[in-house]
Amino acid sequence: MKRVAITGSFDDLRSQHVRLLEEASKWGSVCVWLWSDDTVRALEAHGPRFPERERSYMLEAIRFVHEVSLVTGPIDPDVLPAGRAGETDLWVVHEAHDTWQKRAHAKSRGLEYRVLREKDLRGFPVPPFCPPAGNSVRKRVVVTGCFDWFHSGHVRFFEEASTLGDLFVVVGQDANIRLLKGEGHPLASQDERRYMVNSVRFVTAALVSTGQGWLDAEPEIAQIKPDIYVVNGDGDKPEKKEFCEAHGIRYVVLRRTPKEGLPKRSSTDLRGF
Repeated sequence: MKRVAITGSFDDLRSQHVRLLEEASKWGSVCVWLWSDDTVRALEAHGPRFPERERSYMLEAIRFVHEVSLVTGPIDPDVLPAGRAGETDLWVVHEAHDTWQKRAHAKSRGLEYRVLREKDLRGFPVPPFCPPAGNSVRKRVVVTGCFDWFHSGHVRFFEEASTLGDLFVVVGQDANIRLLKGEGHPLASQDERRYMVNSVRFVTAALVSTGQGWLDAEPEIAQIKPDIYVVNGDGDKPEKKEFCEAHGIRYVVLRRTPKEGLPKRSSTDLRGF
């Protein structure tokens, strides 16, 4: 399998970044050479919005990424970091960052060089949902939510919930999010939000709700047949607890505890960040 290099800051990880990583992963095992905070400051004259430790945590959680390596100190963005070119077979860049210097460097190192165009990254492909087999020995865990401004708190929530079993995530449909939160919500479409959730390696499958209200995921829960319904403090609602009691589903409330060393995040706080 080819060793594929992608470089950059990956600050405020969004769907276009993940699409780039997904397409690159089709050519081999993706290693992201992540620019450190100091490197970002040296290249862009300002620091990143999210610290290197948080950016690394987010990237490591993406199922299309094999490895994340931190690049420190001042660098030439048109050259692969010293000592790393020998570990690479293919260098992938977005067309917005394609330069003749990168092409020349790749050629001098004997590396394959590919450019992904914006049109190559359109859409939010997600495998069709197949209801889980009934003979699995692992518990089935379901979580529900908006997952709008995707952040490290969501990843941590999925990581914790997945320790209880195979994790299925039901993303709230656009119409219901507007019903519950008002106009201006959600920021991202249901297809984009589902795509981001499904890209996380802790998630077995993601689907979009078809119901309404706080129990908008009821039709999908009927398909999944979970053993456990996990919520965080914000998502703890009497209706959900009563529903679980009526259907013999274990109801688990997790505290919103960030990954060790990372700041606490919420989509509300990050709107307009």
